[in-house]
Amino acid sequence: MIDDKFFTLQERETMLKLHQQLLAIKGQDIPYEEKDLVKEYITRAEATGNLRRDNFGLNPIVCDMQTALLLATELGVTRGTIVAVMLSSSVKTGAFTLEEVEHDFGKEVASILHGLESIATLYEKSNAVESENFRQLLLSFAEDMRVIFIMIANRLNIMRQIRDNGNEEAKQKISMEAAYLYAPLAHKLGFYKLKSELEDLSLKYLEPEAYYHIKEKLNATKQSRDAYIANFIDPIKKKLIAAGLKFHMKGRTKSIHSIYQKMKKQKVDVDGVYDLFAIRIILDSELEKEKLECWQVFSIITDMYQSNPKRMRDWLSVPKSNGYESLHITVLGPEQKWVEVQIRTERMDDVAEHGLAAHWRYKGVKSQQGNLEDWLAGIRSALETNDDMGLMDQFKMDLVEDEVFVFTPKGDLFKLPKGATVLDFAYAVHTKVGDHCIGAKIGNKNVTIRQELHSGDQVEILTSNNQSPKQDWVNIVKTSKAKTKIRTSLKEMQAGQVTMAKELLERKMKNRKIEMSEATLMHTMKKLGYKVVTDFYKAINDGILDVNTVAEEYLARQRFERGEGEKSDVRKAEEFVMNDKQEAKLKNSGQEDVMVIDKDLKGLEFQLAKCCQPIYGDEVFGFVTATGGIKIHRDDCPNAPQMRQRFGYRIVKARWAGKGASQYAITLHIVGNDDLGIVSNITSIISKEEKMLMRSISIDSHDGLFSGHLTVMLDDTSKLQQLIKKLKTVKGVKNVTRS
Repeated sequence: MIDDKFFTLQERETMLKLHQQLLAIKGQDIPYEEKDLVKEYITRAEATGNLRRDNFGLNPIVCDMQTALLLATELGVTRGTIVAVMLSSSVKTGAFTLEEVEHDFGKEVASILHGLESIATLYEKSNAVESENFRQLLLSFAEDMRVIFIMIANRLNIMRQIRDNGNEEAKQKISMEAAYLYAPLAHKLGFYKLKSELEDLSLKYLEPEAYYHIKEKLNATKQSRDAYIANFIDPIKKKLIAAGLKFHMKGRTKSIHSIYQKMKKQKVDVDGVYDLFAIRIILDSELEKEKLECWQVFSIITDMYQSNPKRMRDWLSVPKSNGYESLHITVLGPEQKWVEVQIRTERMDDVAEHGLAAHWRYKGVKSQQGNLEDWLAGIRSALETNDDMGLMDQFKMDLVEDEVFVFTPKGDLFKLPKGATVLDFAYAVHTKVGDHCIGAKIGNKNVTIRQELHSGDQVEILTSNNQSPKQDWVNIVKTSKAKTKIRTSLKEMQAGQVTMAKELLERKMKNRKIEMSEATLMHTMKKLGYKVVTDFYKAINDGILDVNTVAEEYLARQRFERGEGEKSDVRKAEEFVMNDKQEAKLKNSGQEDVMVIDKDLKGLEFQLAKCCQPIYGDEVFGFVTATGGIKIHRDDCPNAPQMRQRFGYRIVKARWAGKGASQYAITLHIVGNDDLGIVSNITSIISKEEKMLMRSISIDSHDGLFSGHLTVMLDDTSKLQQLIKKLKTVKGVKNVTRS
């Protein structure tokens, strides 16, 4: 019996209804004795007093039941998954161990609960999914696909419940995660219905004005829109019936999130969206006649309405990696409005609605699960490299990118994400092919490794034994698989180079009869300006650093350690005169700039972003990097819009405090007429400025004009504005901007 102390009267009534609905759907799959055991587990969990409501005040047991019902109705999952979800919050109370669960319900249920428990622990550790937490989250996903199903369903259930909740901060956080992780996951797995609802709800909570604007517009035009769809469908129905086809049709308006994305892309209001309508024709076909009848419908419709060949998508011949099969065409309907038509069979529609779970209901149909396993294997591979950088970005890209289909000269088919390059294809074929790739032939044309691939390309990879991976290759490829392989190859190459350089240095020292000491060598390395050992040896291997120079510095260090170094003259205190620079340095020593991060936190370690070079006085924000550090960016940083849109959960507030005593490197872009002496005029202005130092200047001239970059050290934004103003007064200077 459920205790009234934790459950409200309304919650008890809800539980009863949910239980009856679940029994109606999954009653036959769950043995009678297990139903009683589930009730017993919930009762014992409540008795511990450890059940806790979440940030929204939601009852965890009720949420479990709602999630279980969603999984049963939308995804058609099996008994083990349903039971695991119903027990999830009860097990979290500590009333039972996983060993007890395994004894009572079996290994399958215990395994799923273990995965859910791991994820729950991660969320308790941190308010944001940081790199290491994210790695473990992905690992849980990659180990058991059912964990993904449950997390998506659970997130959607919570999003449905929180519409009127007042905890706006928690609502924003949960909506961002739904948008950047769970909706793309649902898309990857083919749960399009769940994906659309997650996206719509995220938009509703994150950008309510846009959401309700579109919704009101759609409501206002519903009657005319329904009439238009009926007018479009009617003549098609008659033709399909005359052809003897069995079918039914659905007309719908695209999701609010989809319309919003099109509005932004096409830069129009709702009324101007290119293809607002979508018609779905679902055929009742025998398995062997599916493709034939789909193409027959295609022929009938394109005879009636003008089609847009650029908007055609053939996922009949080559299904998506998540198993999605359909034929999409866009035609010009009455009133010169574009309408998307989706042609598929009952089986294909079931797969489209319920994703991979629907595959298991059809025998004799080739399952696409192998493609998913390849994808999950790719995640495992990326995790094993222990490479934090870009892991989350790459994971999301692999989730949401469309696919291109390319062929080898022998006709073998490869699926790659949209935007993939020749180099991606080379690594998809084999690691060694990728490592030695110098380009490719597409058709009869030679192309570079950077060439973007398009569906239908036949690609012949060109290789050379003299070729080896380069660091910038990581920025050329799009797939996580290729990035992982390149980084692994680079690490192996670097290890080999370090070994060779080390042997070369040891040989040189031995020839000069110098005894090697690790501690002395470390001091020598730092004196030469190298903080990382691998960078030091790489410089030797590349010829940047001469081994004779290293040996001389090493000997000098040895002499110093033995007390044989040069002695400085001893001066009396009254003879010491402080120069201007030393005096200024001491005056400013107690006035360091302070960065206040998040909720008035001081003293946190941070780095200034190189992309926008923030300085004291700039409006700034903090960004939690993949390695867990904080980088400070200007509010107007060129990368800021993308960071806020994709990684809003990693943004923290930041502001300057203190008195602006430090100096910062600032790069200015200068454009003007290439007049005689203009460079000396620019540099003379800087030399006259107090507490300002020029670090570098680079000028290029062409056709009587010059453009260049000037890097200076200065204190704050006020000094920067003064400098820009003075530089603009120089005769011939047309424009000065901050890079």
